[in-house]
Amino acid sequence: MKKGSILENVPIIDIGAKGKSVAKDDQFIIFTDGAIPGDIADIKLLRKKKGFGEGIVTEIKKYSKDRVQALCQHFEYCGGCSWQNMNYNTQLQFKQKSVTDAMQRIGKIAFEDSLPIIGSARTEYYRNRLDFAFSDRRWRTPEEMGDPEMIHEPGLGFHVPGKFDKVLDVKRCYLQMDPSNNIRLAIRTYAIENNLDFFDLRKQSGFLRSLVIRTTMAGDLMVLISFFRNDKEEINALMDFVKNKFPQISSLYYVINPKANDTMYDLEHYLYHGHPHIKEKLNNIWYQSGPKSFFQTNPFQAEVLFQKTKEMAGLKGNEIAYDLYTGVGSIALYIANAVKKVIGIETVEEAIAFAKLNAQENKIDNADFFAGDVKYLFNDLFIEQHGKPDIIFTDPPRVGMDKEVVAQILRLAPEKVVYVSCNPATQARDLDWMRERYRPIAMQAVDMFPHTYHVENIAVLEKIRP
Repeated sequence: MKKGSILENVPIIDIGAKGKSVAKDDQFIIFTDGAIPGDIADIKLLRKKKGFGEGIVTEIKKYSKDRVQALCQHFEYCGGCSWQNMNYNTQLQFKQKSVTDAMQRIGKIAFEDSLPIIGSARTEYYRNRLDFAFSDRRWRTPEEMGDPEMIHEPGLGFHVPGKFDKVLDVKRCYLQMDPSNNIRLAIRTYAIENNLDFFDLRKQSGFLRSLVIRTTMAGDLMVLISFFRNDKEEINALMDFVKNKFPQISSLYYVINPKANDTMYDLEHYLYHGHPHIKEKLNNIWYQSGPKSFFQTNPFQAEVLFQKTKEMAGLKGNEIAYDLYTGVGSIALYIANAVKKVIGIETVEEAIAFAKLNAQENKIDNADFFAGDVKYLFNDLFIEQHGKPDIIFTDPPRVGMDKEVVAQILRLAPEKVVYVSCNPATQARDLDWMRERYRPIAMQAVDMFPHTYHVENIAVLEKIRP
């Protein structure tokens, strides 16, 4: 069995890390894309490593009973909704399995109560934010590459998986509610008709760089356009076009980004038209957020996530609670009416400014928020000033918590820790670090990202009594 070999009639038996399909040829494991468990496929071996290989599906010989027709025309190449060809109930089963496997394999953790995953009522048009990239040459399909008459065209869409400089030109996306598609297509058409040059990532040249569209269930709409160079005349003309074409836009921003990377948190955001923020309402709590602020990307399911987090915490009303990585006060404000006091900490200063504003707007007077890197700000002096926590809520980014944060939690030893994570692997690692002081009580997976392998997980830990 060598690189380039075609393995015939190989059964797809499982889903592995990062949503990869797991095929088994005799006793040899191959990780691949484009197939689902139950399929039988021919696979070309691309790489052979110790104990396993990596390959691509060349032909599916027999289809799984769990396979369905993908909705999106870009499904084969986009990579965003990689499970769109799998029955949704089957998706949920594999997400539940992925969380359990991560806890057992990485953290060697068994929860006393592992609750069944909560599915999403919406499986399309559920995201409140999409980030698109401009490219002076759109990515072409293998069929198009073989057409000698095919001319190079600009593109506006998503980066092709594994190809940092290739952008798939998107005709229609089923992830975000209208007018998201209309806005993207209108900007693309305007740019081409007015000879605005799209970005070339390799050469670091061009004018139009990226587009961010954010929506809310409350009806607000934020659009942010990033430009590589500061051409005031062309910027104003495009921004006026967008403002007039889509009067429902409530916040219209632009950014000048001449850097080599796409990160915009360190850049000034210019409000061209409308309000500086957008609003979202979950249960009875209003959340305001700005262009640099993170908010749960599935607001329809975020209410389920926050409510379940609150329920599983078993709050009694007399606790001092800390909410680490609080964002715009997401969990802190949601649980504020069930605790004595809540302290929120977040790295992004703009997010904390909105968290404070959100507390005022919701007439919540027992919540305080502080900006700073959690691993530095969450120290002994801070605890001395604001009180020792009885319970800690933590919802870190995908990389998980820093070791310094985990060490501080262990020193403080609050009665409970409620850990919300979008990455069960790093969550399991962090829980393993905490096993000497805490025992895992309950776990609840919540599907925030239908048609992807991503899943949110709530873990409740209780301090071990001497």
